[in-house]
Amino acid sequence: MTQHREQRRVPYSADRMYAIVADVEAYPKFLPWVGELEVLRRETVKGREILSARMKVGFSRFSESYISRIVLDPQSRTIDVVQTEGPFRQLENHWRFVPEGEGCRIDFDIAFEFRNPLLNAVAGSAFSRVLARMTDAFLDRARTLSEHPL
Repeated sequence: MTQHREQRRVPYSADRMYAIVADVEAYPKFLPWVGELEVLRRETVKGREILSARMKVGFSRFSESYISRIVLDPQSRTIDVVQTEGPFRQLENHWRFVPEGEGCRIDFDIAFEFRNPLLNAVAGSAFSRVLARMTDAFLDRARTLSEHPL
């Protein structure tokens, strides 16, 4: 299983970064490799929004679709994602946004393992590049929205 933990300090507020990562329906507009995203179900329970979403991702000749349960907790500024159906034996990630001065600290943890050993080998070798591009895409989105609010 591949696991990664990242902390990054950014010049954007915790609320701003939480809102950008929580806006899953916008992912196809700015996240590399996300081709489609469809929210299948949405409910609010005790102040937390719980989504079921299908995401189609692609890298080179590889393309897969999976369904995740996403728990958005604006009060604690956390986002938890667990795959419920798809090509992974396990896929979990956790986001936390902590206010720090004028900006915030982003804590991101991810653990995944594909069911297909060949996909594990390919994904493992490219994982750090993919993760860096993904994180940069969220920061680029924050910069774009700060310069040109919707």
